[in-house]
Amino acid sequence: MKILLIGANGQLGSDLVRARWPSNDELIPLTHRDMDICEPVGVSETLHRHAPDVVINTAAYHKVDECEVNVERAFAVNVYGVRNLALACRETGCALLHMSTDYVFGADATRRTPYVETDIPGPINVYGISKLAGEYFVRYILDRYWIVRSSGLYGVAGSSGKGGNFVELMLRLAREGKDIKVVDDQTLSPTYTADLARKIVELVHTEHYGLYHVTSAGACTWYQFACKIFELTGLSPNVAPTTTAAFGAIATRPAYSVLQNAALAALGMDDMRPWEEALAAYLREKGHVT
Repeated sequence: MKILLIGANGQLGSDLVRARWPSNDELIPLTHRDMDICEPVGVSETLHRHAPDVVINTAAYHKVDECEVNVERAFAVNVYGVRNLALACRETGCALLHMSTDYVFGADATRRTPYVETDIPGPINVYGISKLAGEYFVRYILDRYWIVRSSGLYGVAGSSGKGGNFVELMLRLAREGKDIKVVDDQTLSPTYTADLARKIVELVHTEHYGLYHVTSAGACTWYQFACKIFELTGLSPNVAPTTTAAFGAIATRPAYSVLQNAALAALGMDDMRPWEEALAAYLREKGHVT
């Protein structure tokens, strides 16, 4: 199988490059320099040139606060760029695995049970709206697709667009002796991109097309996540919980966006480990603990 990977130098893309692919697979990693999904002609030419069996799209404009003030850019990448990809996949007859987000939910402020794939989305910020619109283009244009929603990603490569990831930020602030405040009223399932990459490799070797939630098992707030980071690394910074309102971010965040891997479970494929175990594995991989 020939797989074209878009966003190969990103946080998830890097772990997909490092993932264990079957020996007869050919993985073609592309970065933004190789192909800009916002350029439809270039997208079509690239797919025709490589003739992949599957395209994996991890490219996105995911600076959530910037999306609120740069709506055109958010839609150019997350909506029209995805449409360009889907159209090119239809032209060349290949399947598409497209990455989406838990931020397609959030409108139900009272929700406290995990979202399954059949729940009706309700985004509450521009980023979530743009990602949901991208999903709909994929579903409208293609028959053979996997849409994968995940949550709170962190990986060894870090997010180039965000200057690292949450885990590394917490460790840096702790080692600098800074007072740390972390929101304690947003609940999610933080997910290690190495685990997510492994599951994506499995999915694209099936013909079980459709919508999937793929996150680590369990849930926590960002504050609880930070406390576990410090517990596992033996650090004792001055860390305190705060509220979303006090933090004052531009974009509204979901109070609860925990995803349940129901579609994976129905196929007997939900072996995603608890977020605490995944975090410990990440910290060992990065050399923060032994």
